[in-house]
Amino acid sequence: MTQSRLPLDGIRVIDFSRVLAGPLCSALLGDLGADVIKIESPDGDDYRAIGPFANGESGLFGAMNRNKRSVVIDLKTEEGRSLAQSLCAQADVVVENFRPGVADRLGIGYATLSEHHPALVYASVSGFGQTGPESHRPAYDIILQAMCGLMEVTGAPDGEPTLVGDSVSDVISGIFASWGVLAALVDRLRTGRGTHVDVSMFDATLSLTATLVARYATTGVAQQRVGNRHPTSAPFGAYRAADGHFVVAVLNNKLFARLAATIGQPALCDDPRFANDTSRCTHESALRAHIEHWASTRSVAEVNAELSAAGIPVAPIQNVQQALDGEQARERGLLVDATTADGATVRLPSQPLKFSAYPQTRTTRAPRLGEHTRTVLEQLLGLDPIRVASLAANGVVHIGRADPTHGQHEFDQDIKKTMNQEMNDA
Repeated sequence: MTQSRLPLDGIRVIDFSRVLAGPLCSALLGDLGADVIKIESPDGDDYRAIGPFANGESGLFGAMNRNKRSVVIDLKTEEGRSLAQSLCAQADVVVENFRPGVADRLGIGYATLSEHHPALVYASVSGFGQTGPESHRPAYDIILQAMCGLMEVTGAPDGEPTLVGDSVSDVISGIFASWGVLAALVDRLRTGRGTHVDVSMFDATLSLTATLVARYATTGVAQQRVGNRHPTSAPFGAYRAADGHFVVAVLNNKLFARLAATIGQPALCDDPRFANDTSRCTHESALRAHIEHWASTRSVAEVNAELSAAGIPVAPIQNVQQALDGEQARERGLLVDATTADGATVRLPSQPLKFSAYPQTRTTRAPRLGEHTRTVLEQLLGLDPIRVASLAANGVVHIGRADPTHGQHEFDQDIKKTMNQEMNDA
């Protein structure tokens, strides 16, 4: 193993997806070394036009399309479909997130591609999966949060159902899709055959709510909103200090005894209302009064210091800026500086996993629209420059602005090495 090698070196992914769930799936694969070729329409991925923007480029698009090459092909043309099929024939993985049936109509469905390429791993990410009475419906994150119970259990008990503050349905679907692709690649090593990975955002969101599903499966009762506390344990939630809020997580009697002693109330352990986790949950409001009375004369930082010193799980409530700018996130490298095509610096999220056998995973900028059309068609499909120019003139493909001197980054070098190795192997 060379020092530059990553787990998915040599794996080629053709990515027809756009916006969030599908692009996140392929971005995660690209982080681990896969060569991800993003196929875009002449208008480009919708996320290119969604803010926030920095240096004229979308931050959301950049985050979800790091480590990729962009090829613009009009799949509504016969020649465009033929080009896409030829690229898929050289791929290990295809990712798409069209509504069921659309990929088939475009000539890039699993049945069509796998007929001549049975080793292909093909991932479809859709709102409700390829089967079922809702499969035809479009879906956005808010739709899934509403339908899968997330909104119903989020918020104050006497308040309205509340949207979780990020696109969690999209994100978990992208993660599950990448997990499914990796599992299929492992099985292909044994069988030589690929498979169709059907990822439903509806299914993935319900799987994300693992404890909600487990409670319902056990009791037959759907959990209700309980606000900033745990539904079945106490003290386990958010509490008020003199200058803000903090969270505490106590799940056993030993920790509760430490907490009671630390807040100067050791006698709470002898109170039958607080004898065990179940009774503490029943009398959560009375227990909360004791904790907040103690915390009312202390800052969040003081509460955090005193409870931490006693070995009690505690934390301040931070915003994302505080989390990412903190020492822990910096040490773990959760944001990485990358150089844009124009030489500016952009911060991108990095792969959260760490591998002892591999170096730091890859994080390079997202591509310009059609930036790699010419390179991919000429080098992967063997088309001569005149043919590529003719396709562009006829609107079948679009050739974007190529990298300036800045753009010849390590990612492009890695791809060239992979292609040269394939030619040598052949």
